Amino acid sequence: MIYDLQKANMWKRISAYVFDVILYCIIAVGVAFLLSAVLGFNGFYYGYVEKREAIQTKYETEYGINFDITQEQFDALPEEEKELYGMISEELRKDTELSYLFNMTVHLCLIIATFSLLIPHLLLDFTVPLFLKNGQTLGKKIFGVALMRIDGVKISPLALLVRTLFGKFTIETMFPAFVLILVVFGQMGIVGLLTVAALLILQIVLLCATQRNTPIHDLLAGTVAVDLQSQLIFDSPEELLEYKKKIHAEEAQRAQYP
Repeated sequence: MIYDLQKANMWKRISAYVFDVILYCIIAVGVAFLLSAVLGFNGFYYGYVEKREAIQTKYETEYGINFDITQEQFDALPEEEKELYGMISEELRKDTELSYLFNMTVHLCLIIATFSLLIPHLLLDFTVPLFLKNGQTLGKKIFGVALMRIDGVKISPLALLVRTLFGKFTIETMFPAFVLILVVFGQMGIVGLLTVAALLILQIVLLCATQRNTPIHDLLAGTVAVDLQSQLIFDSPEELLEYKKKIHAEEAQRAQYP
Protein backbone atom coordinates (compact mmCIF):
# COMPACT_ATOMS: atom_id res chain seq x y z
CA MET A 1 0.00 0.00 0.00
CA ILE A 2 1.24 3.55 -0.81
CA TYR A 3 0.57 6.08 1.91
CA ASP A 4 -0.79 9.37 0.60
CA LEU A 5 -0.04 8.73 -3.06
CA GLN A 6 0.37 12.07 -4.80
CA LYS A 7 0.20 11.24 -8.49
CA ALA A 8 1.93 13.73 -10.75
CA ASN A 9 -0.41 16.05 -12.61
CA MET A 10 -0.93 14.76 -16.16
CA TRP A 11 -0.03 18.12 -17.68
CA LYS A 12 3.22 18.13 -15.73
CA ARG A 13 3.98 14.64 -17.00
CA ILE A 14 3.17 15.62 -20.57
CA SER A 15 5.31 18.77 -20.34
CA ALA A 16 8.24 16.80 -18.91
CA TYR A 17 7.78 14.15 -21.61
CA VAL A 18 7.78 16.72 -24.44
CA PHE A 19 10.93 18.38 -23.06
CA ASP A 20 12.69 15.01 -22.81
CA VAL A 21 11.54 13.96 -26.29
CA ILE A 22 13.06 17.11 -27.79
CA LEU A 23 16.40 16.32 -26.15
CA TYR A 24 16.04 12.68 -27.16
CA CYS A 25 15.47 13.55 -30.82
CA ILE A 26 18.47 15.90 -30.91
CA ILE A 27 20.79 13.20 -29.56
CA ALA A 28 19.25 10.44 -31.70
CA VAL A 29 19.63 12.44 -34.93
CA GLY A 30 23.23 13.29 -34.05
CA VAL A 31 24.10 9.64 -33.36
CA ALA A 32 22.33 8.54 -36.55
CA PHE A 33 24.29 11.01 -38.70
CA LEU A 34 27.55 9.94 -37.08
CA LEU A 35 26.87 6.22 -37.55
CA SER A 36 25.69 6.77 -41.13
CA ALA A 37 28.98 8.45 -41.97
CA VAL A 38 31.11 5.85 -40.18
CA LEU A 39 29.27 2.84 -41.67
CA GLY A 40 28.91 4.31 -45.16
CA PHE A 41 25.14 3.93 -45.23
CA ASN A 42 24.58 6.47 -48.01
CA GLY A 43 26.93 4.61 -50.33
CA PHE A 44 24.95 1.38 -50.02
CA TYR A 45 21.54 3.08 -50.16
CA TYR A 46 22.20 5.25 -53.21
CA GLY A 47 24.11 2.40 -54.82
CA TYR A 48 21.01 0.22 -54.45
CA VAL A 49 18.71 2.95 -55.80
CA GLU A 50 20.93 3.64 -58.83
CA LYS A 51 21.43 -0.05 -59.59
CA ARG A 52 17.69 -0.78 -59.39
CA GLU A 53 16.80 2.22 -61.54
CA ALA A 54 19.38 1.19 -64.15
CA ILE A 55 17.97 -2.35 -64.32
CA GLN A 56 14.39 -1.12 -64.47
CA THR A 57 15.25 1.36 -67.22
CA LYS A 58 16.87 -1.43 -69.20
CA TYR A 59 13.79 -3.63 -68.97
CA GLU A 60 11.43 -0.73 -69.64
CA THR A 61 13.36 0.06 -72.84
CA GLU A 62 13.66 -3.58 -73.90
CA TYR A 63 10.09 -4.71 -73.21
CA GLY A 64 8.20 -1.41 -73.33
CA ILE A 65 6.73 -1.74 -69.84
CA ASN A 66 6.36 0.73 -66.96
CA PHE A 67 7.31 -0.12 -63.39
CA ASP A 68 5.63 3.00 -61.97
CA ILE A 69 2.10 1.60 -61.89
CA THR A 70 -0.39 1.12 -59.08
CA GLN A 71 -1.70 -2.22 -57.87
CA GLU A 72 -5.05 -1.47 -59.55
CA GLN A 73 -3.30 -0.82 -62.86
CA PHE A 74 -1.34 -4.03 -62.51
CA ASP A 75 -4.50 -6.04 -61.79
CA ALA A 76 -6.07 -4.66 -64.99
CA LEU A 77 -3.20 -5.88 -67.19
CA PRO A 78 -3.60 -8.92 -69.47
CA GLU A 79 -2.18 -12.17 -68.12
CA GLU A 80 0.67 -12.11 -70.64
CA GLU A 81 1.90 -8.76 -69.34
CA LYS A 82 1.51 -9.88 -65.74
CA GLU A 83 3.70 -12.88 -66.52
CA LEU A 84 6.27 -10.53 -68.05
CA TYR A 85 6.30 -8.40 -64.90
CA GLY A 86 6.70 -11.57 -62.83
CA MET A 87 9.63 -12.74 -64.96
CA ILE A 88 11.40 -9.38 -64.68
CA SER A 89 10.78 -9.20 -60.92
CA GLU A 90 12.35 -12.62 -60.58
CA GLU A 91 15.39 -11.42 -62.54
CA LEU A 92 15.69 -8.48 -60.18
CA ARG A 93 15.62 -10.81 -57.18
CA LYS A 94 18.36 -12.98 -58.75
CA ASP A 95 20.72 -10.06 -59.33
CA THR A 96 23.42 -10.73 -56.71
CA GLU A 97 24.81 -7.18 -56.62
CA LEU A 98 21.35 -5.67 -56.21
CA SER A 99 20.48 -8.19 -53.46
CA TYR A 100 23.74 -7.42 -51.67
CA LEU A 101 23.15 -3.66 -51.78
CA PHE A 102 19.55 -4.11 -50.60
CA ASN A 103 20.49 -6.41 -47.70
CA MET A 104 23.30 -4.11 -46.59
CA THR A 105 20.96 -1.11 -46.71
CA VAL A 106 18.37 -2.88 -44.53
CA HIS A 107 20.93 -4.24 -42.07
CA LEU A 108 22.75 -0.93 -41.69
CA CYS A 109 19.42 0.86 -41.27
CA LEU A 110 18.54 -1.49 -38.40
CA ILE A 111 21.97 -1.07 -36.79
CA ILE A 112 21.85 2.71 -37.03
CA ALA A 113 18.28 2.80 -35.72
CA THR A 114 19.15 0.51 -32.80
CA PHE A 115 22.08 2.54 -31.50
CA SER A 116 20.64 5.97 -32.31
CA LEU A 117 17.55 5.04 -30.29
CA LEU A 118 19.38 3.18 -27.50
CA ILE A 119 22.06 5.75 -26.65
CA PRO A 120 19.63 8.63 -25.88
CA HIS A 121 17.59 6.32 -23.64
CA LEU A 122 20.70 5.26 -21.70
CA LEU A 123 21.79 8.89 -21.33
CA LEU A 124 18.48 10.61 -20.58
CA ASP A 125 16.41 7.88 -18.91
CA PHE A 126 19.11 6.01 -16.97
CA THR A 127 22.35 7.97 -16.47
CA VAL A 128 20.82 11.40 -15.79
CA PRO A 129 18.27 10.04 -13.22
CA LEU A 130 21.12 8.30 -11.37
CA PHE A 131 22.67 11.72 -10.74
CA LEU A 132 19.46 13.71 -10.21
CA LYS A 133 17.96 11.02 -7.90
CA ASN A 134 14.31 9.94 -7.56
CA GLY A 135 14.27 8.74 -11.18
CA GLN A 136 14.18 12.29 -12.50
CA THR A 137 15.06 13.10 -16.09
CA LEU A 138 15.85 16.70 -16.98
CA GLY A 139 12.20 17.22 -17.95
CA LYS A 140 10.93 15.69 -14.71
CA LYS A 141 13.39 17.83 -12.72
CA ILE A 142 12.09 21.01 -14.35
CA PHE A 143 8.42 20.18 -13.82
CA GLY A 144 8.70 18.61 -10.36
CA VAL A 145 7.88 15.02 -11.30
CA ALA A 146 9.61 12.05 -9.66
CA LEU A 147 9.55 8.26 -9.80
CA MET A 148 9.23 5.82 -6.93
CA ARG A 149 8.37 2.18 -6.41
CA ILE A 150 4.69 1.44 -6.05
CA ASP A 151 5.24 0.76 -2.34
CA GLY A 152 6.59 4.28 -1.80
CA VAL A 153 10.32 3.43 -1.71
CA LYS A 154 12.94 5.16 -3.88
CA ILE A 155 13.50 3.55 -7.27
CA SER A 156 16.63 1.39 -7.41
CA PRO A 157 19.23 1.49 -10.23
CA LEU A 158 18.15 -2.02 -11.28
CA ALA A 159 14.49 -1.01 -11.57
CA LEU A 160 15.56 2.12 -13.47
CA LEU A 161 17.57 -0.05 -15.87
CA VAL A 162 14.64 -2.43 -16.41
CA ARG A 163 12.34 0.55 -16.99
CA THR A 164 14.77 2.03 -19.52
CA LEU A 165 16.02 -1.01 -21.44
CA PHE A 166 13.03 -3.32 -21.51
CA GLY A 167 10.18 -0.85 -21.24
CA LYS A 168 11.09 2.42 -22.91
CA PHE A 169 13.68 1.13 -25.40
CA THR A 170 12.78 -2.45 -26.35
CA ILE A 171 8.97 -2.45 -26.22
CA GLU A 172 7.98 1.19 -26.69
CA THR A 173 10.69 2.41 -29.09
CA MET A 174 12.77 -0.26 -30.84
CA PHE A 175 10.00 -2.75 -31.57
CA PRO A 176 7.80 -0.19 -33.39
CA ALA A 177 10.87 1.22 -35.18
CA PHE A 178 11.94 -2.28 -36.27
CA VAL A 179 8.49 -3.07 -37.63
CA LEU A 180 8.21 0.27 -39.45
CA ILE A 181 11.64 -0.21 -41.06
CA LEU A 182 10.53 -3.61 -42.36
CA VAL A 183 7.32 -2.05 -43.68
CA VAL A 184 9.26 0.69 -45.50
CA PHE A 185 11.55 -1.87 -47.16
CA GLY A 186 8.62 -4.06 -48.16
CA GLN A 187 9.44 -6.90 -45.78
CA MET A 188 6.22 -6.55 -43.79
CA GLY A 189 2.77 -5.30 -44.77
CA ILE A 190 -0.41 -4.19 -43.11
CA VAL A 191 0.08 -6.63 -40.21
CA GLY A 192 3.11 -4.65 -39.10
CA LEU A 193 1.22 -1.36 -39.13
CA LEU A 194 -1.68 -2.91 -37.22
CA THR A 195 0.75 -4.29 -34.62
CA VAL A 196 2.30 -0.88 -34.04
CA ALA A 197 -1.17 0.71 -33.85
CA ALA A 198 -2.28 -1.91 -31.29
CA LEU A 199 0.79 -1.19 -29.14
CA LEU A 200 0.06 2.54 -29.26
CA ILE A 201 -3.58 1.98 -28.29
CA LEU A 202 -2.51 -0.28 -25.40
CA GLN A 203 -0.14 2.41 -24.15
CA ILE A 204 -2.88 5.06 -24.26
CA VAL A 205 -5.36 2.79 -22.46
CA LEU A 206 -2.85 1.99 -19.71
CA LEU A 207 -1.95 5.64 -19.29
CA CYS A 208 -5.56 6.81 -19.12
CA ALA A 209 -7.46 3.91 -17.52
CA THR A 210 -5.16 2.38 -14.90
CA GLN A 211 -5.42 3.51 -11.28
CA ARG A 212 -1.95 5.05 -11.25
CA ASN A 213 -1.94 6.10 -14.93
CA THR A 214 0.84 3.60 -15.52
CA PRO A 215 2.37 3.09 -19.00
CA ILE A 216 4.17 -0.09 -20.05
CA HIS A 217 7.63 0.90 -18.81
CA ASP A 218 6.33 1.70 -15.31
CA LEU A 219 4.37 -1.56 -15.17
CA LEU A 220 7.53 -3.55 -15.93
CA ALA A 221 9.62 -1.67 -13.36
CA GLY A 222 6.91 -1.47 -10.68
CA THR A 223 7.17 2.32 -10.55
CA VAL A 224 4.80 5.28 -10.50
CA ALA A 225 5.19 8.98 -11.41
CA VAL A 226 4.48 11.29 -8.46
CA ASP A 227 4.57 14.96 -7.52
CA LEU A 228 7.92 15.45 -5.82
CA GLN A 229 6.86 18.42 -3.69
CA SER A 230 3.98 16.64 -1.99
CA GLN A 231 4.88 12.93 -2.19
CA LEU A 232 6.53 11.17 0.75
CA ILE A 233 9.28 8.89 -0.69
CA PHE A 234 11.14 6.50 1.62
CA ASP A 235 14.85 5.76 1.27
CA SER A 236 14.47 2.06 2.09
CA PRO A 237 11.89 -0.63 2.91
CA GLU A 238 13.07 -0.43 6.52
CA GLU A 239 12.24 3.28 6.68
CA LEU A 240 8.83 2.52 5.18
CA LEU A 241 8.25 -0.18 7.82
CA GLU A 242 9.14 2.25 10.60
CA TYR A 243 6.70 4.78 9.14
CA LYS A 244 3.94 2.16 9.06
CA LYS A 245 4.62 1.29 12.71
CA LYS A 246 4.48 4.95 13.65
CA ILE A 247 1.17 5.46 11.82
CA HIS A 248 -0.26 2.31 13.40
CA ALA A 249 0.80 3.47 16.87
CA GLU A 250 -0.73 6.91 16.36
CA GLU A 251 -4.01 5.35 15.13
CA ALA A 252 -4.07 3.03 18.15
CA GLN A 253 -3.49 5.94 20.51
CA ARG A 254 -6.30 7.96 18.95
CA ALA A 255 -8.61 4.98 19.24
CA GLN A 256 -7.69 4.57 22.89
CA TYR A 257 -8.27 8.25 23.73
CA PRO A 258 -11.10 9.51 21.51
